[in-house]
Amino acid sequence: MFEYRLIAKDPATGARAGEFVTPHGVVATPLFMPCGTQATVKTLTPAHLREIDVQMLLCNAYHLGLRPGAELVAQMGGLHRFMGWDRPILTDSGGFQVFSMAALRRVSEGGVTFKSHLDGREIFLTPERTIQIENQLGPDVAMVLDECTAFPTERAVAAAAMERTLGWAARCKAAHRRDDQALFGIIQGATYPELRRECADRLVPLEFSGYAIGGLSVGEGPELMQEIIGCTISRLPVNKPRYLMGVGRPEDIVEGIAQGLDLFDCVLPTRCGRNGLAFTSLGRVKMRNVVKRADEKPLDPVCDCYTCRSFSRAYLRHLFSAGEVLGMTLLSLHNLRFYMRLMQEARRAILEGRFVEFLERRRRIPLAEPAAG
Repeated sequence: MFEYRLIAKDPATGARAGEFVTPHGVVATPLFMPCGTQATVKTLTPAHLREIDVQMLLCNAYHLGLRPGAELVAQMGGLHRFMGWDRPILTDSGGFQVFSMAALRRVSEGGVTFKSHLDGREIFLTPERTIQIENQLGPDVAMVLDECTAFPTERAVAAAAMERTLGWAARCKAAHRRDDQALFGIIQGATYPELRRECADRLVPLEFSGYAIGGLSVGEGPELMQEIIGCTISRLPVNKPRYLMGVGRPEDIVEGIAQGLDLFDCVLPTRCGRNGLAFTSLGRVKMRNVVKRADEKPLDPVCDCYTCRSFSRAYLRHLFSAGEVLGMTLLSLHNLRFYMRLMQEARRAILEGRFVEFLERRRRIPLAEPAAG
């Protein structure tokens, strides 16, 4: 039911193109998953997502367990039917909330005690309860509960979090009940290479369906991030998907592909879209800049999305100036199409034996928009 097929590998780097087989379809890798935390990608419909070739979504089991509740989603036929999405779904466990909601939680060997951000009630999230929620939601891929640490983190703190992550992973594996749902393990260890290697070496024998690298893009910077990826990925099996969690800058994703990663997710493209920042083939473009006021050009001259085919930069700027929600929708749509095209171009370059050329070209693209706008 679940299988990773390695189709091609770039001989000069670790980049690889593959296929990940799931109950809701086969997805081509490398792959970017938009974040639908609350069972929706903000401002966009499932029809929008299908139009721009989104293959797989990420949802959040912690948030959906709180609202509307995993039991209700199961009663409504599972997450796919509930949100009207017939392609694969991956659910994050809530491990990132252990990090991001530090003021509202207490961590112990047993699990994590949260104060709900909705009503303040106390919730004890154990590995077993996490898996129960994900089993009820019914995504194609469920993630284990893990502990993500801040940057910088003392080695003793990072080591303790790694040990908890390994213990929780084993408990998640024991609690998992669905044969039609893959379970991925998560590698932690902060920015300590030896901890990352140890975590991977102890996690792989547990035989998960795939392996994720968590706890990055929390302030460590791109060079250190790539160093940690490099020392970790060599310990992972070649016949299973490799997932880099929560890393979303295009330049970081491309470097991750070069190291041999398959799956990516982040809120960045849609969050930036809602705030007037577009990713384009020319670099980042700020739609609120006054220079766009009478700009007749499309947002990105090489993009095939509805936004770029239909509207000028001037119109998009007008929408943001007027506070119209349509501006958020159009830019979010474009940004996600940019990411889908980036993944498709990387895959094509690997298959055609020209990934190094693709990588060098991507590295030359400026991060900021040209001075002329």
